[in-house]
Amino acid sequence: MRDFKTGMLAVSKAGHDKGRLYVVIKADQEYVYLADGKNRSVCQPKKKKQKHIQINYHIPMVLAKALETEQELKDEQIKKAIKDYKNQQEV
Repeated sequence: MRDFKTGMLAVSKAGHDKGRLYVVIKADQEYVYLADGKNRSVCQPKKKKQKHIQINYHIPMVLAKALETEQELKDEQIKKAIKDYKNQQEV
């Protein structure tokens, strides 16, 4: 079984949001809870089955710092992490 950790990036592989980039908020045996900071906030994460996402095992620095200090992730941090990742991919 794949190991999903808070802060990892994930891309939706199925559904109306196919191709959208999210951050993993939490995970259980069958489902992963995702947020993008815009349409899906930390308060109301998207619930998806694990098989319907492509996980990127890298945790962005912005989120890693917050997780190291045991802070809860905020929508602003998630938006910045996604934006930075997309900018890196374009280069």
